[in-house]
Amino acid sequence: MQTLFSALWLSSAMVVGVSAQTLSSPLPPGTPPPASSADGSALPHGQGAGVHSPLSPFAPLPKRTDVVAWSTLTDITTRVEKKRIVPVYPAPVAALNQKTLRLQGFMMPLEPGENQRHFLLASVPLTCGFCTPGGPESMVEVRTKTPVKYKLEAVVVEGTFHVLNNDPYGLYYRITNAVGVP
Repeated sequence: MQTLFSALWLSSAMVVGVSAQTLSSPLPPGTPPPASSADGSALPHGQGAGVHSPLSPFAPLPKRTDVVAWSTLTDITTRVEKKRIVPVYPAPVAALNQKTLRLQGFMMPLEPGENQRHFLLASVPLTCGFCTPGGPESMVEVRTKTPVKYKLEAVVVEGTFHVLNNDPYGLYYRITNAVGVP
């Protein structure tokens, strides 16, 4: 875990440089409160896709037709089952399980070093070394065949996609045997 926090802090330090960082809410002004679930309780924090801040020094993801859209992956609901929050995947998301596909996103390193074999791919860039940019529906764990060079700009990976039903770390998605795509 120390490595994760060190890597995230390092990523944050590279993003903000030595200048002061201004923090703000991840939700745009005027956003209504979260909807209630079927049992009347509010949805847990972290639900919904990460929001790309207009103050971000990084451009949002460019449109590509050869990748799965984050809007597809984040279009899920959750339910409470045995005191755990579990994802409920709609048919289009469940159909992606075990398929070879491409994803585009921003790297969140889990280990130090320039070349990464295990990282999180997020729908928005990391802006704080201690915060995740969205909930588990807006991140995918990536395990690669060959290392992918870390960069702050968006990357594309291709590999076997897994829709996770009971991950011990609370992840919803994983892609394995991935390779970097130009």
